[in-house]
Amino acid sequence: MELNWVDWLVIVTFPLVSLLIGISYAQQAGKGIEHFFLGGRNLPWWIAGTSMVATTFAADTPLLVTELVAQSGISGNWIWWNFLIGGMLTAFFFAPLWRRANILTDVEFIEMRYSGKAAAFLRGFKAVYLGIFMNCIIIGWVNLALGALLKTFFHIADSQLLGWIGAAMLIVALYSGIAGLIGVVITDFAQFIIAMAGCIVLAVVVVNSEKIGGITGMKAQLPEGALHFFPSLKVTLASQASNLPKVFSLSVGSFLAYVGMQWWASWYPGAEPGGGGYIAQRTMSVKDENHAVKAVLLFQIAHYALRPWAWIVVGLCALILYPDLTDKKMGYVLAMKEFLPPGLRGLLLVAFLAAYMSTISTQLNWGTSYIINDLYKRFIRPQASQKQFVAASRLTTLLLMLVSLVATSQMDTLAGAFNFMVECGAGLGLVLILRWYWWRINAWSEVAATIAPFIGYSVAHYALGLHFPESFFLTTGLTTVTWLIVTFLTPPTDWAHLQNFYLQVRPQGAWQPVAHSLQLTEKNQILLLLARWATGIVMGYAALFGIGEAVLQQWQSAVIYFIVLVATAFLLHKLLKK
Repeated sequence: MELNWVDWLVIVTFPLVSLLIGISYAQQAGKGIEHFFLGGRNLPWWIAGTSMVATTFAADTPLLVTELVAQSGISGNWIWWNFLIGGMLTAFFFAPLWRRANILTDVEFIEMRYSGKAAAFLRGFKAVYLGIFMNCIIIGWVNLALGALLKTFFHIADSQLLGWIGAAMLIVALYSGIAGLIGVVITDFAQFIIAMAGCIVLAVVVVNSEKIGGITGMKAQLPEGALHFFPSLKVTLASQASNLPKVFSLSVGSFLAYVGMQWWASWYPGAEPGGGGYIAQRTMSVKDENHAVKAVLLFQIAHYALRPWAWIVVGLCALILYPDLTDKKMGYVLAMKEFLPPGLRGLLLVAFLAAYMSTISTQLNWGTSYIINDLYKRFIRPQASQKQFVAASRLTTLLLMLVSLVATSQMDTLAGAFNFMVECGAGLGLVLILRWYWWRINAWSEVAATIAPFIGYSVAHYALGLHFPESFFLTTGLTTVTWLIVTFLTPPTDWAHLQNFYLQVRPQGAWQPVAHSLQLTEKNQILLLLARWATGIVMGYAALFGIGEAVLQQWQSAVIYFIVLVATAFLLHKLLKK
């Protein structure tokens, strides 16, 4: 691909600017690990919320969406659209609680909520499992997408890809290691704007090309099933005159798995039931509980409604332009290569680099927070000074970068990695939700719910030969039965420990025995929270489908969705004041 001097200037300048931003926040991050991992708990909601959106916009995201559209049309995106339901649950049921808990990581919450050796074991186990193992899978997955871009645009040999990816990671590790979370979120804000601008430019250029002929031309060349927002029972085939592949809708079983179960049952980074990981990190880093709710709400709307349509449009165009492409996700990359003129090529490459950097910087900072706060500080050197903890954090950031490079070669497809993470967390999500709202959940409940999905996944795939969604249903059922049995066969958390947790967090739900033992009476707000949640869900999907219908020039449907959006936004505003 030909790049002129303007392209190269843009490409080289951006990472240098990111590095300079990191250096400028080095002193603030060095004050202690609360500043290094939570920015001093003083972030405004719009910075924290935008950082969440930027983090989930990785270099792999447009490629994944392109792959999903190629496999199942627009409705294939329900594999991640369903998480809006759980995301709105996090906004209203959990974001205020994470901020109120006043802890450093969501893994630290384990010993705040549970007691005894089981809690200590679970905290240490999750620090390693999430901070190293799962984190490296996620980073490897994102590196896979960056490698595909480098290979296509710069014709880099497979034997050299790991070195180039390592160089990109090193830049990110340097500024995130120097500046901590505050540097990460500030660069995230700029990176998100650049990344979205580049993707919108590509969508406009491709859809208005001669081969596509605008939105009208695109719709005329696609089979009807490709444009459905919701899955259909039947298979729609392209006409024999075109060379388009078959575009299948989702099966009813898959759709029910996504909408009915996956959002609450599965652990997935950025969409954890109950809001864990870097979502919890951002909610714990804002000024107060009100900012926490607003940050997560902004994330849900921007993540699900504002971002995806530029990618979907290019994915639909790729079905027309490259019907015989074996690796479907590469349709996005080929469209970049074919249609962007010099100057804009550099902009979009920087957009992908920005998306990549925003994700990797968060993963490194988030993973390091577990290793330092929940492993090193908790079990190895609890008496170390804040200066020593910050130094260890910076070193660990670099080490985690090196370990993550090893995971990159283990990914076959983006969708395959996605499904692996979803199914290996199947059933865990319900425990992550109920531990805040039911006093009887104990550490062994969570241990069982963490281990059981791997057994269920192995049995379903290797012993019974099942595939998604049947394998997901089996794993979720096995995990749920397992943790329920374990819960009632093991003693509850120490009573004094539960009382301390209740006094700190003041959770709603099934905590009456603990509240009564403290002679406290809490006003029941569950119905109000449910009303906010339901309104938020309708508002989110109205925004998603309204924007989609407008992009596809289905104006009547778009107007209806936008009326629903305005009405639900007004209602939610009123509910949040109560």
